[in-house]
Order: sequence, then structure tokens, then C-alpha cells
Amino acid sequence: MLILRAVLICGLFFLLTVASGAFANSQYGSGHTASPKQYELLLENDLVLVLKMTLKPGESDSFHRHNNETVYFEKGSKLKIEPLGGEPIVADVPDEHVMWHEAWTHKVTNLGEQTAVAIIVEEK
Repeated sequence: MLILRAVLICGLFFLLTVASGAFANSQYGSGHTASPKQYELLLENDLVLVLKMTLKPGESDSFHRHNNETVYFEKGSKLKIEPLGGEPIVADVPDEHVMWHEAWTHKVTNLGEQTAVAIIVEEK
């Protein structure tokens, strides 16, 4: 009985954590709606959203959300990525770098000397 109670409490905690994260993410728009100067909508259908991000040196976008995404950095740069509620990450992203990331809310600042250009394909 004690084990069952512990499992139920852990399950409830997990659901509350997921629900609060989903609520926080729902407060922010997609990149092209939150930061229309830095994001261009290239394609949207029932399955995917394809965006082009362009960040000039010293430029930041606004906090925005992505569903699960694959990102191709046509032109990389030194980027500071600030996840909502998390520690900032600074990364030297090389040209032609490809990454995948699960759904998240974040903001990006270009700390480098060249314009960063990325194509983002995210699940709907």
C-alpha cells in the first residue's frame, strides 16, 4: 500500500510538472509570431512548420516556443540560448551544423560577429 501511494504521488507530481510546463509554453508564440523581424515563415501544413531565422550580430529574438524541432544552421555564430526557467547556454555554432531539440521555450542572442541563419523544421 505504501509503494502504491508513493507511485501515485510521483505520478501526480510528474503530471503537474508537465502541465505547468505546457501552460508556460502556451503563453509564448511561435518564432515567426513572437519575433517577426528575425523569423520568416517558409512553409506550414498539417505536419510541419518551417521557419528561417536570421539574427544579426548583437541581435536577440523574443521568448518563443517550438514543438520538437530539427534546425539546420546555414550560417552559425556564437549564440546565447536562454531556455525559459533554465540556465543560459553559450555555444559557438559552426556553419552547416544540424541539431534536434524537443519542444521548448527559449530566446536567442547572437554574440558573434557574423549573421546567424538557420532553417527550423518543427513538428505540428
